[in-house]
Amino acid sequence: MTSSTLTITPVSEHVGAEVSGVDLANLDDAALQTIVDAWGEYGVLFFRDQALTSPQHIAFAERIAPIDVNKFFTPVDGYPQIAEVRKEPDQDVNIGGGWHTDHSYDPAPARGSILLAREVPPEGGDTKFMSVGAAYDGLPDDLKKTISTLRANHSNAHIFGPESKHAKEVGHRLQNPDHVGGTTHPLVIAHPQTGRKMLYVNAAFVTGIVGWSEDDSNELLATLYEHLVRPEYSYQFSWEVGSIAMWDNLATWHWALNDYHGHRRLMHRITVEGVELSAAA
Repeated sequence: MTSSTLTITPVSEHVGAEVSGVDLANLDDAALQTIVDAWGEYGVLFFRDQALTSPQHIAFAERIAPIDVNKFFTPVDGYPQIAEVRKEPDQDVNIGGGWHTDHSYDPAPARGSILLAREVPPEGGDTKFMSVGAAYDGLPDDLKKTISTLRANHSNAHIFGPESKHAKEVGHRLQNPDHVGGTTHPLVIAHPQTGRKMLYVNAAFVTGIVGWSEDDSNELLATLYEHLVRPEYSYQFSWEVGSIAMWDNLATWHWALNDYHGHRRLMHRITVEGVELSAAA
């Protein structure tokens, strides 16, 4: 599969593009580079009809970056590099059911994930994606100045820890609750691939602004979150078996909608490594 066969079509004004004319199991280096370049430009790429085996899924991810094995998700049998994102018909709570970005609690957050749909419900189960670069661009200048030198605390203890409500609700679908931890990151980062300024906070894992009181921190974060979730910055993707979403954790938020009760949804996720983040100049 060569770069000349690829077609890249934006799906919304600010985030996402669909890549067609491609078999991810058979890519030459030029085609792979075209995909990587588009990933940086659009934040999330969508592929249809990808009948990848688990080894092929792993091989494609490893051509992007080394795999970052998630400590908390149950792995696919025989393939520890692949995390299983599952909801059974009798389960009420899904995984990823709210706006967030993955691994922001790590000192070097994961660059992104490659999520492959194995089983999907007859309707529902879409995923929303949102551009944090476009959201930053849309901030008032005075707010950009206020946040330009700030850092935020990020933690996963309240999500994956042994006493967390979420971990108890999803049960055996998560593991290793004692591996929780946290770090700090700038509120405004320079994207390592594109250099674009990104608003790097998220409601799932940010616990406060470094050096600020709880009240002042909550007020600022609420203002940023209200701005981030404006609908013009987002796009909703509908899954089919064999669909892939390849998203950039630094450039996007995502939200797995939980609107398919009574049906099974099974996704295989591989996450790839990132680097320590730098504050935007």
